[in-house]
Amino acid sequence: MNYQGFIIRDPKICGGQPVIKGTRVTLRTVLATLAEGASIKEIIQDFPTLTEDDVRAVIAFAAISAEEDLPIQSIPVIA
Repeated sequence: MNYQGFIIRDPKICGGQPVIKGTRVTLRTVLATLAEGASIKEIIQDFPTLTEDDVRAVIAFAAISAEEDLPIQSIPVIA
């Protein structure tokens, strides 16, 4: 999923934290809620300005960010 149309970072909104476009809901809030076990449906109920695509964009952003931030462990050479 292309998350770029869903997420913005503006220093005038939530101190510059990334948020869902058109809202003040931070990615951190959505991810924390998912980590606590909430479903996408529950998140949308708690944050009615969000759509399912918004939440999926947050997940996609987190997945890409994790790929970029995780160090690649070396593979042992067996001779």
